Amino acid sequence: MNPIGAHWSGRLFDTLNAVLLILVALVTFYPLWHEVSLSLSSMEEAMRGGAFWWPRDFTISAYQTVLGSEYIWVAYGNSIFTTVVGTLLTVLMTAALAYPLTKGEMPAQRIILLLILFTMLFSGGMIPTYLLVKSLGLINSLWSLILPTAVSAFNVIIMISFFRTLPLELEDSAMIDGANPLRIFASIVLPLSKPVLATVALWEAVGIWNNYLQALIYLNDKSKYTLPLLLRDVINGQVTARMTGELTGASVDSVVAATIIVAMVPILCVYPFLQKYFVKGVMIGSVKS
Repeated sequence: MNPIGAHWSGRLFDTLNAVLLILVALVTFYPLWHEVSLSLSSMEEAMRGGAFWWPRDFTISAYQTVLGSEYIWVAYGNSIFTTVVGTLLTVLMTAALAYPLTKGEMPAQRIILLLILFTMLFSGGMIPTYLLVKSLGLINSLWSLILPTAVSAFNVIIMISFFRTLPLELEDSAMIDGANPLRIFASIVLPLSKPVLATVALWEAVGIWNNYLQALIYLNDKSKYTLPLLLRDVINGQVTARMTGELTGASVDSVVAATIIVAMVPILCVYPFLQKYFVKGVMIGSVKS
């Protein structure tokens, strides 16, 4: 092929690819920007509806309404508790299960792996799971959002693949120096596994923070509500009347939009700190060097 033609073909492909990615980014970003603009618009402008390209008649009344409600802070506390505790417990339990499965001398290793893979294909279903959670006394408890999904088969497989890439010489040297398997796991394996630990932590944190279905099924008391359930109540108008009773400058739509933004802020703040580990943690176990 003509070098000049190949050069221009490559530039054309790069240009079209860049334009396409920019369009996809804009389409993806607009719903968030719409909610931001709507939450910062006055009641009259919010009720007019339509596309919001920027705030109309700028006001922070909706945020004053949302942040002035006791419900949002209770839901925030519950969501932070379930996310932090659930993420730490999930990462620790998943790593503790995956690491022994990388050792050939572990008894019944193949059977355990098959059982883990089986759970990816078949599950008990919603009703048996509910009955199990009820029998454990976890109904209307925040632990019902943590314990039933503490270990994921997919995360176990990801960690097994990562652990198999770690140099065996490090563990052998530690064993010669007298370290036991638990000490090796805590002092050598986990510090070297930051990429995959951060990746699993990010997945789990986002999943737990946005967990709506389990919270809807297991939580009954409003003092145990998490942010997704509170947002449901706001959208349904069950709490909006109380929240807007003291302030008439914010419409229902503005309050809903402000609640969505407030609920998203913590996860948006976490992403930049874990993003650098994300690709490495997902890909490093895919090809063994």
